[in-house]
Amino acid sequence: MATSARGGLFATKPVDQLVADTQDESSSLNRAVGLLDLTALGIGAIIGTGIFVILGEAIGDAGPAIVLSFVLAGLTCAFSALSYAELASTIPVSGSAYTYGYATMGELVAWIIGWDLILEYAVAVAAVAVGWGQYFNDLLDAVFGLKLPESIATAPGESGAVINVPAVFLVLAVAGLLIVGVRESARTNTVMVFIKLGVVVLFIVLAVTGFNADNLTPFAPEGVNGIVDAAAVVFFAYIGFDAISTSGEEVRNPGRDLPIAIIGSLAICTVLYVLVALTASAALSYTKLNGQEAPLAVVLRSLDFDWAANFVSLGALIAITSVVLTVLYGQTRIMFAMSRDNLVPRGFGKIDPKRRTPVRITATFGILIAIVAAFVPLGEIAKLVNIGTLFAFVITNIGVIVLRRTRPDLERSFKVPFVPVFPIIGIVLAIYLMTRLEALTWARFGVWLVIGLVIYFSYGRTHSALRRGEVANPEAQLD
Repeated sequence: MATSARGGLFATKPVDQLVADTQDESSSLNRAVGLLDLTALGIGAIIGTGIFVILGEAIGDAGPAIVLSFVLAGLTCAFSALSYAELASTIPVSGSAYTYGYATMGELVAWIIGWDLILEYAVAVAAVAVGWGQYFNDLLDAVFGLKLPESIATAPGESGAVINVPAVFLVLAVAGLLIVGVRESARTNTVMVFIKLGVVVLFIVLAVTGFNADNLTPFAPEGVNGIVDAAAVVFFAYIGFDAISTSGEEVRNPGRDLPIAIIGSLAICTVLYVLVALTASAALSYTKLNGQEAPLAVVLRSLDFDWAANFVSLGALIAITSVVLTVLYGQTRIMFAMSRDNLVPRGFGKIDPKRRTPVRITATFGILIAIVAAFVPLGEIAKLVNIGTLFAFVITNIGVIVLRRTRPDLERSFKVPFVPVFPIIGIVLAIYLMTRLEALTWARFGVWLVIGLVIYFSYGRTHSALRRGEVANPEAQLD
């Protein structure tokens, strides 16, 4: 039996009702995703710009110790991944941390985290799309001797660039694929994931041939501070495993498959990241990698593997495409959940009766994100993504602790060990990395949350399905 929930702004939506909502034919999604496609969804969301581009952005802080930065960022994710796995298997509903917040801490907290996730996923898609444009130009130049003008092919703010046309094309094309259907999107992503895993393994094998221990000295030129600062940046390389949890109601066997996919994809990617960072920094001095827009291709060309460098550039294009697909997918499902709760207009989340996809949401975000990708510099985007992701981790870890106390009767196919110790460690690590981000990033994040609160109190609070009595909720005590 559920315990009484807090009232007013902190009224919770019962887990039973959250699950029951997925049975409504008018607003239900198609359960068409299996374990292989789901794990590929996680790997597809993780391996992309983070390793193919951000390595060059962060290695100047840490030097060869960038390897430890990846380990620290991965460890931070590991504790939170356990919490995501438990909640995703217990509440197999679209919405990820937004839904978990609604079930455990109430509507206001759910809105805040949902609004945060909308920002996180939007800028993540924009950031990886920007990285796609950089590799696209590199491949054109290497294979055909052609190059798009800098003014239309790279991130604005760099080399006199004005607009990133390749990034716009990519976002709109992926949005179109997502509109077609989740099964088609998942299968396309799985193929792309196998290709990019092959490319990453090829890089590791070839880079080992140029291993030079002298390049690993000095190992940590900026000391511990440099390692931690870099971890706060390369953390961007790990975002995406949480996108798996947004697919809860489109998975055929969520209780079994969601935990395996979340933890498995994170483990696979962490091992690959550490190996890539180690072999890259050992093959070429970190001073030469610092600031490179296509660092892996640069390493291979320095070892006279020009053919492989071209292959890596092609692999990067495929890898980044799959990231855009999976993260944009996750974002649309979060907004779909918010729309179903009428915190944003319900008509916005209308499901196409034939495709069973939220066409309006997908098209709208596709257009808005394409605009961001066209005009915003990559470095600033990555930092904003990181703070949003870390905030979501905090909420999810808290959600596990709260739900264990308020609903101990729920069936949990996966349980986080040593609760509340592990979730608390996840919270502390996430907050610590958040403190390493610069004040301007915090300011931008604060402005976004203020805008969200204005929208909630002017629309969401008065239109909420829960507050208007449209949800059978004996737990909520509304003012």
